[in-house]
Amino acid sequence: MQGSLLEKKWHVLSISLCTLFTFLLLYIFRDVDDNRLVSWKWVFSDVEIIWFVFLIAAGIIFTYALLNSPVTRQMPSVFLFLSSFAISAIFWKTPEVIVDTSRYFTQAKHLEIYGIRHFISEWGKDISVWTDLPLVPFLYGLIFKLFGEARAFIQVFTTFVFSMTVVLTYLIGRTLSDEDTGFFAGVLLWGVPYIFSQVPLMLVDVPTMFFLTLSIYTFIMALQKGGAWIAVSSISIFCAVFSKYSAWMMLSVLCIVFMVYLKKGRRATGQGHEKRTRIISRGISVVLTAGLLVGLIVMFKFDVISGQIEFLLDYQAPGLRRWGESFISTFFYQVHPFITIAALYSVYEAFRKKDRKFLIVSWLIFLIVLLQIRRSRYIMVAFPMLTLMASYGLQKIETMEIRRYIASSIVAASLVVAIFAYLPFLQSTSLVNLKDAGGFLDSIDADRIEVFTVPSKETVVNPAVSVPLLDLFTKKDIFYHHDRGLSLPFEKIEKSPLRFTWEYKNPAYYADGHKAVDNNAVVVVISNASVKKFPDDIEEKIRGYKNIGVFENSSGIFRYSPALRIFAPEGM
Repeated sequence: MQGSLLEKKWHVLSISLCTLFTFLLLYIFRDVDDNRLVSWKWVFSDVEIIWFVFLIAAGIIFTYALLNSPVTRQMPSVFLFLSSFAISAIFWKTPEVIVDTSRYFTQAKHLEIYGIRHFISEWGKDISVWTDLPLVPFLYGLIFKLFGEARAFIQVFTTFVFSMTVVLTYLIGRTLSDEDTGFFAGVLLWGVPYIFSQVPLMLVDVPTMFFLTLSIYTFIMALQKGGAWIAVSSISIFCAVFSKYSAWMMLSVLCIVFMVYLKKGRRATGQGHEKRTRIISRGISVVLTAGLLVGLIVMFKFDVISGQIEFLLDYQAPGLRRWGESFISTFFYQVHPFITIAALYSVYEAFRKKDRKFLIVSWLIFLIVLLQIRRSRYIMVAFPMLTLMASYGLQKIETMEIRRYIASSIVAASLVVAIFAYLPFLQSTSLVNLKDAGGFLDSIDADRIEVFTVPSKETVVNPAVSVPLLDLFTKKDIFYHHDRGLSLPFEKIEKSPLRFTWEYKNPAYYADGHKAVDNNAVVVVISNASVKKFPDDIEEKIRGYKNIGVFENSSGIFRYSPALRIFAPEGM
């Protein structure tokens, strides 16, 4: 007994030292991280690293106690959901740090103002959609219409779907393997710090991850149980299809699920033939139902969708090679390296055991490596499967306490990085100016806001996309007239990942007659970084106005750094 206790203490000490050593090693070589949003060379550029060591050590103790509590073991789904929600809520104060948000907000606001029928009929026409699919903006628009146009409601939704993704990861692992594999897979999703930089944002990536994971789980249940699960699976696939185009390729995992269960049915004794027949019947029912639902939408919007697919092949696919990030960045910095190592080991273990079900959880990662998809945002939808692989590998460790301690170390280190490095960095980026300016506008006595944007030859981002982002953060009515004649030469933006900003189409609700601006409106001028002199028309507009607000915070890292100045009439 004493020898066993000493052995456990030695394992605990070894794991703790390895965790701290790994963190310090990543920190020393942080210039290797080429992530485009939260690279370690940026987020750790001005920190006291010794504090992170203490925080990780304390976090391991706290996390281990949490995972070892009776409530955790008795109600794993509830624990995973509530814990995921609570952790994610810490990041709600993050500003919108990716300008793509402007597209989804604009589409959602169309539904809020003009209704569902208008959204459906004008999607791809009056509503500019770039390469977006309609489902997630549609859901955002419903949230605005039912609860009000506030970012907080969107964040509750995205946090909810992420928390449900954690639960679904647990359920998939439990179904394919056992309770422990599922539970640790769910927990290990907290060991991906990059995810927490995305959960609070009004984008489509987190909802897409949810719908893809939901599709995998419900399809498994449809094959196993049939009945109502066939309808639920069909609807889940439909939602995944219309969340994001990249999900189409990822849904190929359902073919792997079908083949694995069909093979399992063939090996069954006694009623094997009957079981195979049921699996085939259920699989075909799901495919036909989902195909019918998807086909109706594709037929209705065929011109738009076919045009988007052609554009994706001509522009997006080649662009991914230029805009990519290294696998080292994604799988060793944005994912805790212990997860990656455990996932790699799981391949050997599954091959040794000839475990066909492992093909289901490893297929998406195989696709990513095979097709060289090198962008964390596009890979993120497969992270639940990655943690399932890692959890599968962890099961080789026989002692539950050691597995739990390794998971605690992974989670503690990752959450410390996310909360104390990523979050402060994201709050210091220049896009926080839009958030702060929106809050300031809500605090002053002004009913209408007139916005001007100042184009710049020094950036490939059209400042007009900042107007929807500002609108997201203020309750005030905005009036904005966009001059489409102000653009850059096509050859300068042709291959830019931000080319969509120059195809900005001013929504009618920013120029409607009932929002006509009077001479007493507050004026907001948005430029790329601080400018000394505005164009003549803006100077004429603000003549006799006083400057009541300046928001020019800049990290100096990103190409677009929106700066805002707010002016009000002298008598106001």
